[in-house]
Amino acid sequence: MGLTNSQHDAVMRIYDAIRTKNQHLQNERYSEVTAACPEIADLENEIISSSMEAATAIIGGLSSSTEYKAHLQELNRRKENLLASIGKPKDYLEPVYSCTECHDTGYIGQQKCSCFTKKAIDLVYRDSNLKNIIASENFDTFSFEWYDKKTPIPGLGLTPYNNMQNIVSICHTFIDNFDAQYDNLLLFGDTGVGKTFLTNCIAKELLDTSHSVIYLTAIELFQKFEQQDFNKPDTSAASFDSNYILDCDLLIIDDLGTEFGNSYTHSKLFYCINERILRRRSVIISTNLSLSEIRNTYSERIFSRLTSAYKMLKLVGADIRLMKKTGQKP
Repeated sequence: MGLTNSQHDAVMRIYDAIRTKNQHLQNERYSEVTAACPEIADLENEIISSSMEAATAIIGGLSSSTEYKAHLQELNRRKENLLASIGKPKDYLEPVYSCTECHDTGYIGQQKCSCFTKKAIDLVYRDSNLKNIIASENFDTFSFEWYDKKTPIPGLGLTPYNNMQNIVSICHTFIDNFDAQYDNLLLFGDTGVGKTFLTNCIAKELLDTSHSVIYLTAIELFQKFEQQDFNKPDTSAASFDSNYILDCDLLIIDDLGTEFGNSYTHSKLFYCINERILRRRSVIISTNLSLSEIRNTYSERIFSRLTSAYKMLKLVGADIRLMKKTGQKP
């Protein structure tokens, strides 16, 4: 199931608005520079006139392009010098594009541009409410004060505070190298230790750099697959397409283990994890299950994929939600 006609039209209206905005910006720039240097307007008109003459002559076989190219190069050189004289870069009057790949059309030839996919995902999955959540749950609001600085974690030798510092550092490295280095994260630990908060922090950083991010709880993920596979009615505003699940830049599966597990959910989980590994698309999974519980709950194939392709990050601490409610600190 792809985008509905109305959803596709909605995405294309976004592009219409982008082109209108950028055309307005280009017009403002033209008015600005021609007011400062009227000679630029004359040069622009001469460039347009010469280009049309060259095209007519070449098509009619009356001339080669060499002499026209030389003349146009000279006109453009003079325009660049005039722009420089008023402190503007040489490309200041060039068309303005938000996406230089598709020139704000959404398509490169017959293929959808990556920016189209990003806009489609934003549209289709806006009911996940992720963007509202990350407004309050992000690295600017993250605090280490909820993690014990005194008591070492048995078998690890680090306090929960130091352990969380290491984990946050790994998350920042994940973000910083996202486009250059393929990686996946599995965050596990008890309830309330900050797993979901941390995934939201990562999601915000990547959304802010125009990456496509889909956030689904494990329950929502399997419900989406069921609705598609068994033609069940979807009561959300989103039209589900599993290709978005498999191709988005980052997939976040929250609260793995809270779903009703059976052979269907296990096969879909393996499919989702394995396909994204093959496509080198990153995943973050959070779960309250321990590693041994993950092994016992899911198939050996799933556990093997997780341990071989994911960084395992164990968050340790007291229930932060409970501490906030009771006013306690570690």
